[in-house]
Amino acid sequence: MKTLREYVADAEMEGKAIGHFNIGNLEGFWAVIGAAREINVPVIIGVSEGERDFIGIKQAKALVDSVRAEGVPVFINADHTYSVDRVKEVVDAGYDSVIIDGAKLPYEENVTQTKAAVEYARSVHPNILVEAELGYIGTSSKILTEVPEGVATDEKFLTQPDQARKFVEETGLDLLAPAIGNMHGMMKGGKNPGHLNAERVKEVREAGGIPLVLHGGSGSSEEDFVKVIKAGISIVHISTELRAAYRSALEETLKNSPDELAPYRLLQPVVDAMKEVVKKKLELFNS
Repeated sequence: MKTLREYVADAEMEGKAIGHFNIGNLEGFWAVIGAAREINVPVIIGVSEGERDFIGIKQAKALVDSVRAEGVPVFINADHTYSVDRVKEVVDAGYDSVIIDGAKLPYEENVTQTKAAVEYARSVHPNILVEAELGYIGTSSKILTEVPEGVATDEKFLTQPDQARKFVEETGLDLLAPAIGNMHGMMKGGKNPGHLNAERVKEVREAGGIPLVLHGGSGSSEEDFVKVIKAGISIVHISTELRAAYRSALEETLKNSPDELAPYRLLQPVVDAMKEVVKKKLELFNS
């Protein structure tokens, strides 16, 4: 099977993007895997620090390995990791990729932390992809009533091409997640304000010279997704939409089946609801 690095290169060459979906439990895992099997495309399972603390670092990796052994091109990413020590945990566990998130730090501190993460990863697991963020887009995968303070939605606050070039040169990372009008979380009502800036994506991709990742994909329009993927986005992160689908389906099931006690009967509609979200996104990203 190809490596994640090879699948990312293929996606960029074909004008497509690999879907990255965060999970916090077994229901989310099977929703993503079920959709990937039906669409027959590679997929990335994402687990943040909190999610992998809940599931287990090694246990999450074992789940992915068990399905990959069946021939499904699924990979695991340690999403939003805030310290080099926690990067070391997932590198040692054999993850396919890791994000060292220093977006809230001053630029020089972000560079120092990212470079240290890259150096450690290379020394232990040369094939792992190391990603970093440049430009602040918030931190929470939840329903929002207002844009978080400090999130770069105005064009003048987006990631600058020259700074992206400098950041890549100084850190040696493999993937870059820029601020291009995106934000973590999703506005109440389902649609985020503003638009993703495809022209800035193109400029940053050309300047940085490495594949780009879109974080905070939940709530963006299909039109925006198509434009930024064509412009140079190779991986798209979805989390909040899955969480919203989980909660909505569970609430509906509990309402309609107040006497049901069997967890698998209560949770199957949850898996189905999340799976539909993943399928639609994978179809769009690979169209």
